[in-house]
Amino acid sequence: MTEISNQPIKDATVLGTPKMMVLGLQHLFAMFGATVLVPILVNSFGLPLSMQTTLLMAGLGTLLFHLISKFKVPAFLGSSFAFLGGYAAVAALNTGKYATISAAEKLQYAGGGIVVAGLLYLVLALIMKLVGVRKVMRFLPPIVTGPIIILIGLNLAPSAVSNAATNWPLAILAMGIIIVANIWGKGMIKIIPILLGVVGSYVIALIANLFGANLIDFTAVKEAAWIGLPQFCTNFSGSIAKFDVTAILVMAPIAVAAMMEHIGDISAISATVGENFVENPGLNRTLLGDGLATAMSAFFGGPANTTYGENTGVLVLSRVYDPKVVRLAAIYSIVLSFCPKFSALINSLPTAIVGGVSFILYGMISAIGVRNVVENKVDFTQSRNLIIGALILVCGLGFTDGITFNIGSASVTLTSLAIASIVGILMNAILPGKDYVFTTDGDVTREGSHPGDLGTF
Repeated sequence: MTEISNQPIKDATVLGTPKMMVLGLQHLFAMFGATVLVPILVNSFGLPLSMQTTLLMAGLGTLLFHLISKFKVPAFLGSSFAFLGGYAAVAALNTGKYATISAAEKLQYAGGGIVVAGLLYLVLALIMKLVGVRKVMRFLPPIVTGPIIILIGLNLAPSAVSNAATNWPLAILAMGIIIVANIWGKGMIKIIPILLGVVGSYVIALIANLFGANLIDFTAVKEAAWIGLPQFCTNFSGSIAKFDVTAILVMAPIAVAAMMEHIGDISAISATVGENFVENPGLNRTLLGDGLATAMSAFFGGPANTTYGENTGVLVLSRVYDPKVVRLAAIYSIVLSFCPKFSALINSLPTAIVGGVSFILYGMISAIGVRNVVENKVDFTQSRNLIIGALILVCGLGFTDGITFNIGSASVTLTSLAIASIVGILMNAILPGKDYVFTTDGDVTREGSHPGDLGTF
C-alpha cells in the first residue's frame, strides 16, 4: 500500500487506480448538489431545464475546459448560479412573442442568450492574447481579487446555513466527520474527508429512517428509470437554443459577473495548488475553455457552466492537485446523465448533509481569499487599499438583490458580486498610489511572488 504523506500530491497515479477513482467520487459529490440545484431552481421558475442534460454538459464542459487549458488546471465546471436571475426574467416575459410561446421555447431563447454570454468570454480571452495578461491583470491585483474570492465564499454562506438548519444534528454530524477525518485521519482517510462526511452522515440518516425519522425520501428514486437519454437527444429541435435580442439583453450582461468569478476562481486554484495558472496555461485559455463550455451547454439546452469553488475546497482539504482526478469526476457526471435512477439516489441526500458539507467548503473558499491578501502582504495602511477593500466587501454583501435596470422592454440584473467586481476594478484603476508590481517570470517560488496573483506589493 502506498504511504500517503502530508505533502501535496500532484500525480495521483502514485496512489493507484482504485484510490484515484474514489478521489474522483469525492469531487463528484462536491459538485453534485449545486449542479443539480440549478435545474431544480430553474424549473421552479416554470422553465423545464433538464437535470440529465445539466449533468452531461457539466462533464463534457469540464473535459473541454481541460483540453483547452492543456490539461493543467484542476477545475470542475458545474452549473452557474449567476444566470438564475436571467432565467427568472425570461420566464416572466409576457410581451411580444413571449406572450404566446411555451415555457420550453422560452428556455430555448434563454439558452440563446447564454450562448452569447459564453462568446463574450472569448472576447476577453482574445484581448488577453493580443495585449498580454500583464496589462489585463494590472487591473486585478490582490486587493481586488482577494476580497472577490472572499465574497464568493461569503455569498454562498447563507445557503449553507439554511440547508443545515433543516436538521442541525445531521449537518453537525457531517461537519464533524469531515473535521475529524481531515485533522486526525491517516493515509487515505485524510484525503477523502468530504466523501466520508457525505457517506457517513447518509448512513446515519438511513438508520434513522428505519426508526421512522423520515430524513430521506426515496419516491423519486423508485419512479426513475435505470437508463434514459438526456432531453436534447430525444427532442433535439425542442431543446436547441434560439436567439432573440430581448433574451440576449437579459442574459449576456451577466457574463461580466461570471467572468470575474472565473478570474477569482483561477486565482484561488493557483493559490491553492501553488501553480501559476494565470500565466500557464494563461487566463486567455481558461476563459476560452469556460466560455466555450458555457456556449456548448446552453446551445444544447443546458445551463451556463462555471469553474466550481466547491471543488477548490476539495483541493484544499484533500491536498491532491492532480487534474486527472477532476476529469474522473467529469466522466462520472457524463455516466450519471444516462442513469436517472442513480441521479435521483444521489439527489436524495438530505438537505442538511449538503448544508453541513457546504459549511466547510464555502468557508474554505473565503479563507483562500484571506490567504491571498495576507501572503501578498497587501498594505492596509494605504488609504487606497482600505477604500478598495471596503467598497468591494460592502457592495458584495450589501446589494443582496443586485441592481436591476431596463434595456428596452427587458430588465437586466447585475448581481452583488458583479457590482463588487466592477467597483473594485474601477477604484483600483482610478485611485492614485498604486504599489503593486505584476511579474511574469513564472517563478512562483521567488520571494514576493505568489501563484494566486503573480506579483508583489
